[in-house]
Amino acid sequence: MLVLFAVHGFFDLAVKAKGDLDVDFHHTVEDVGLVIGDAFDQALGSRKGIKRFGHAVTPMDDALAAVSVDLSKRPFLIYHIPSFQPSGSAFNVSLAKEFFRAFATRGGLNLHINVSYGENEHHIIESIFKALGRALDQAASMDNRISDVRSSKGSL
Repeated sequence: MLVLFAVHGFFDLAVKAKGDLDVDFHHTVEDVGLVIGDAFDQALGSRKGIKRFGHAVTPMDDALAAVSVDLSKRPFLIYHIPSFQPSGSAFNVSLAKEFFRAFATRGGLNLHINVSYGENEHHIIESIFKALGRALDQAASMDNRISDVRSSKGSL
């Protein structure tokens, strides 16, 4: 999923994680979200000149995800996904939610994830990670019309 995020967001990303996977995946997934969020926040620096907002709608077979982001430094997560039959896979939508919450918190993102429909848990998660990469690429892009931070208050 992180490869999808990186490819669709045009991000260079290499992750090496070691966790208590014999217990469960929760802490490792959350910790990876925290670390990537920290790295993303650091890479954005002062956030001067970036578009700040991004939105992407991305299909994956039966699933359609819309992701909207505001790089406002006011972290918040909205996570709406359809009901489906869990596949029983080790990495599921509840773990994905923990990753997104941790990433948004440390990355300073207002992150809205809305999946209109989908029956396959894996396709739902894939569509979200692809849309997240695309939305963040848009939001983090420089715009020469913006000289400071994009805010009517002059600060984030």
